[in-house]
Amino acid sequence: MTAVDPILVEIVEGTLASVEKEVETAIARTARSPMIRDAHDFRAGIHDIRLRKLTGRSYSALVQPVVRDFPPETMNPGDVFFHNDVYLSEGGIGHLPDLCVTVPVFHRGEVVAFVQAFGHHDDIGGSVPGSMPSHARSVFEEGLMVPPIRLWERGVPNEAALRIMTRNSRMPDSLAGDLDAECSACLMGARRLAELFDRYGRAEVERCFDAIIDKTTETFRRELLSKIPEGTYVWEDYAEHDGVDEPRLHAQRITLTRVEDRLVIDFTGTSPQAKGPINHAGDYADGVFLKKWLAPILRNLADTPERMAELDVNEGVVPLIEMRFPEKGTLLTPIFPAPTNARTFVILRLLGVLAGVLAKATNGRMPADQETIRYTGVYGEDGGGVPYLMREVLGGGSGGRWYADGEDTIHVVPDSRNIPVEFAEARWPFRVERLGLAVDSGGPGLFRGGLGYDKHIRMLRDASYMSIADRSILSCWGVNGGRAGRPFTVSVAGQEMEGLVDDHPVRAGEVIRIRTTGGGGWGSPYERDPEKVAADVRDGKVSLEGARTDYGVVFEESAGPEGGRVDVPATAALRARLAEEPVSFFDRGPGYPRLADGRTHAEVDER
Repeated sequence: MTAVDPILVEIVEGTLASVEKEVETAIARTARSPMIRDAHDFRAGIHDIRLRKLTGRSYSALVQPVVRDFPPETMNPGDVFFHNDVYLSEGGIGHLPDLCVTVPVFHRGEVVAFVQAFGHHDDIGGSVPGSMPSHARSVFEEGLMVPPIRLWERGVPNEAALRIMTRNSRMPDSLAGDLDAECSACLMGARRLAELFDRYGRAEVERCFDAIIDKTTETFRRELLSKIPEGTYVWEDYAEHDGVDEPRLHAQRITLTRVEDRLVIDFTGTSPQAKGPINHAGDYADGVFLKKWLAPILRNLADTPERMAELDVNEGVVPLIEMRFPEKGTLLTPIFPAPTNARTFVILRLLGVLAGVLAKATNGRMPADQETIRYTGVYGEDGGGVPYLMREVLGGGSGGRWYADGEDTIHVVPDSRNIPVEFAEARWPFRVERLGLAVDSGGPGLFRGGLGYDKHIRMLRDASYMSIADRSILSCWGVNGGRAGRPFTVSVAGQEMEGLVDDHPVRAGEVIRIRTTGGGGWGSPYERDPEKVAADVRDGKVSLEGARTDYGVVFEESAGPEGGRVDVPATAALRARLAEEPVSFFDRGPGYPRLADGRTHAEVDER
């Protein structure tokens, strides 16, 4: 076989990225709901006829369930397929508010690829506004389940199906507008991609697809997997509550083995399926969704941050990872109809568990922990008696890294963001009195953890508060001597809230105070340059008390924190005393109790 033209590979790769971006831009500009249009909680993906994900800028759902139920030979130009059924999505959909549309790409009458978009929508029914009941005991409480269906046929929408879906939603206009935006954008993307096949021919384009995926496989194998010493490493972390049982630790364990040029990820030891909605149905299609979800963590092993940013995650990572799941009935292998709407507690924790086990294997060359997604919001009626729902995905601080501090207020969903204050106040009956950084929330370290949000909302009308959040008891752990960050906290009129709340009443005039998680620190905080600590104090990221207790930095009393000078002798003496305190490789913070066998987590976490 002749070698593929490298210039054509670059053209095809660039076209794929351009089409993906164009689809996402079209959705953002035409969608109706704040969650899609403003918070950008959605993403697009392009897959070939072999169901391989070709693009790497965003993660996406899977095409497998669509092709399983609708073979390509039964598809027509102008068709749009839809699904959101967690248990019939082959692991690509995590909870019912994630709605997925898929459009086939045609060339000379045959399906040659797929353009897909899926995102988190305002409401798809269920027992509470937003379709994320924190106390759900079954998926039937969470909203309308739709297995793969043909939503558009030959360019004509299925009005009956759309009417059923919007009838089940508390926000029917937003749902209809968002679906129309996503379907139209994917149809446009399919036309763009078909032009690529028309220009260069199917055979040449598909050879370029192979080259793109093979390049990712070889790059990850050579540059990343080679950094992991051969052997077996074990680590676990925990979700802290499930909304039904009393708060307790739900373990997610990874046993990582590097065998020659691949990784074996074994989830044996993961806790049993929860009664509440923190389960994730990940054991479908050989775990292909989880492979692509977890693989970005490996990029932290790149030689430089610049190289890390260049590495895409497409289907090329799949051959490098073998997944071994426990028997049915665990957090990762739930049995229908187990609830799943808060499955972020599991899949986000798995990112940290993989980072933790790799930190063990690589002597700490991984970021500290982060928890950069949680849903908070209010719902009620506006002054005209019209129901409203404000739900926001608020980020938190990322973990300190071996070369730099963590980033502040990061959102794990690509390109997502908080809802602009000006928009929120114009649309909903409240005022945002503060939106800033949560002082001292980042874990102390040689490289400090990123800071979370500090947001104060004063209600102008009676409403109900909701929250789907983990790390409200436990903290994001520090690594290599770094300290844990601060956990998520919310108070309503001074009353502390749990992380899982459906309908806590908020009266007009009361204030909701939200502080999101700070990332863990990396390296000993007593090795951080005192001048950097002083800069953090001046910038309002670290308090004077935090500088003293967390970093051992003392300021001269004659100079205030604004441009003040470090008292060098006093700092040296305090640091010498504090440095005598024992510090473990991982610092999980104060919230972790002893294990059932009596050991502390510090004992379990030793490398």
